[in-house]
Amino acid sequence: MIRFVATRAARALLTLVLVVTFAFVVLRLSGDPALLIMSADAPPEAIAAFRRAWGLDDPLWVQYVNYFGAIAKGDLGRSMRDGRDAITLVAERIPATLALTIPALLIKVGIGIPAGVYAALHRNSLADRAVMVLAVAGFTVPSFVLGLLLVLLFAVQLGWLPSGGQDSWRHAILPIITLGVGGAAALARFTRSAMLEVLGQPFIRTASAKGVPWHRVVRGHALPNAAIPTVTIVGFMVGSLLAGAVVVESVFSWPGVGRLLVVAVANRDLAVVQCILLLVAATMICANLVVDLLYGALDPRLRAPVAARGAA
Repeated sequence: MIRFVATRAARALLTLVLVVTFAFVVLRLSGDPALLIMSADAPPEAIAAFRRAWGLDDPLWVQYVNYFGAIAKGDLGRSMRDGRDAITLVAERIPATLALTIPALLIKVGIGIPAGVYAALHRNSLADRAVMVLAVAGFTVPSFVLGLLLVLLFAVQLGWLPSGGQDSWRHAILPIITLGVGGAAALARFTRSAMLEVLGQPFIRTASAKGVPWHRVVRGHALPNAAIPTVTIVGFMVGSLLAGAVVVESVFSWPGVGRLLVVAVANRDLAVVQCILLLVAATMICANLVVDLLYGALDPRLRAPVAARGAA
């Protein structure tokens, strides 16, 4: 088990380094922050001084080494816009993003998994077809289109809810629904497929042939085995809590991490963008690491060495 955990942790650390490196290189090659932050008529001397002050005139490899050296010391840089620590700016926006994404995650899991299980247990029925139609519709409609439709209906036509902002809990209803619908639809489709695959296995037929009540077969055999692949998509949803709100926060003018990322990218505020990407990557990698560990707990065969599994 220790070797299993150590291997997954090393792989997660390597993935994080690669993601940060990729983001660092792409941001440096995407444009000069000095030309965006300084005024268009700024003298060349001022632009050159700005580049020197922020280390932008150093070779790329020097900037890369300095950046990782600062990360090792816990320094994620300062915003080029207002000079504040990037981690402070991001930390101020995290509660607003979590106020949307955590309820949306509960909607995804609370609706998607039961709907998928019910559809699988009533395969080819009217209820199954209805669930799949709704799931396909919810999965295929882009989040910004769904958000605009909800605004048009509930804010403009009916006037029941505000169209944007963060003044009260009512402002969070439409963005939470927008975030939750697509994930619930995807989870319902995935859960249904996983359940149907398990229900077709020989051990399910054997348990039924022995006279085991169907509800015990489902609860004791089908659900635990279908949970193994379902954990993957739930882990991905947990890992994308911060990144998944970028579009929705922009549509509803919600002051969270996603909206901050859009503004920072537009302004080439390198430290803020890198800090957000590092946080998002770390969140997703940690979620995937937890999923790997849950796999090992749900299926002990995954903890065995490859040679041992092959011999078995």
